[in-house]
Amino acid sequence: MPEPHTPASADDVLAWTCPVPAAHDMVVMGHGGGGVLSAELVERIFLPAFGPAALEGAGLTDAAVLPLPSGGRLAFSTDTYVVQPLEFPGGSIGELAVHGTVNDLAMVGAMPVALSTAFVLEEGLALATLARIAHALGRAAHAAGVPLATGDTKVVERGRGDGLYVNTAGIGVVAEGVDIGPHRARPGDAVVLSGPVGEHGIAVLSRREGLEFGTELRSDTAALHRLVAAMLAAGGQGVHVLRDPTRGGLAASLCELAASGGVGVEFEERAVPVPDAVRAACGFLGLDPLHVANEGKLVAFVAPEQVDAVVAAMRAIPEGAGATVIGRLTEEHPGLVVARTALGAQRVVDRPLGEQLPRIC
Repeated sequence: MPEPHTPASADDVLAWTCPVPAAHDMVVMGHGGGGVLSAELVERIFLPAFGPAALEGAGLTDAAVLPLPSGGRLAFSTDTYVVQPLEFPGGSIGELAVHGTVNDLAMVGAMPVALSTAFVLEEGLALATLARIAHALGRAAHAAGVPLATGDTKVVERGRGDGLYVNTAGIGVVAEGVDIGPHRARPGDAVVLSGPVGEHGIAVLSRREGLEFGTELRSDTAALHRLVAAMLAAGGQGVHVLRDPTRGGLAASLCELAASGGVGVEFEERAVPVPDAVRAACGFLGLDPLHVANEGKLVAFVAPEQVDAVVAAMRAIPEGAGATVIGRLTEEHPGLVVARTALGAQRVVDRPLGEQLPRIC
């Protein structure tokens, strides 16, 4: 267990503080986008402010893994959902609140045990809307096999809550021998993607803005813990790193993992599956599909010896039916992500500065 924290003096608190990033003196929407600005909030505001109260490694993974005095390990994660609109093709804020936290636990190899739910309701929200979302949340939790163990409700004045926000926190159990995280990334690992990218972000945007692209785009929101269990059963400790590319999309996830793992990432742009409707929408809107959020996909770094078995196991699960190898890790250019284009050229892939599509989760 982490050592107990001792009370901090005023001098200690001052020593933790760090100046606000020079580019901004107030919060902007981009700070919530999962890109460079989000990282600045964590690295320059929250972690210095929390000081020694912050668990070692906080903010670097989707969930914290905590050893128990009696043996074994728990995973713990929390997330807040502010998507607009509240309901969209393929799901709602209810499903997202379950799937997002279940997936955060799964990305450290944990099987979820229980979730908490907290609702912030705005005065004037239609009770019929609340009932639909609550039922969607309950169905998603039941389908995932995860009980809703505790919760809370608050109401704020009209005009101050945007209808409805949901927070979920989750705990899970990490099996003996499972060790997943950026620290295990190795040159030579295969980069595996579980399926097509961009569906969630474009589905939300199309409903929000009333856009039509010739076919209805649906969110890919899904719980991934069973997919991860199949991967671990097939690949064991050869499954080194997992990440669900939500805010900031696949590009942000690969950049974060390259930086925290100290490895280079190379991938083929043509190998990344992008649905035709997503590609067309992104072309029309001037968006990069690699930066568009997903809510039912994962990217994995897998040892080359186990990659064939892992991909085969993924394709046997509905959530991984589109699994494919898109690249590899390299000793060259550590901390950088390089994409090979369809013309054979190479380009460096950066994390988005802010958020192309705000309020998508």
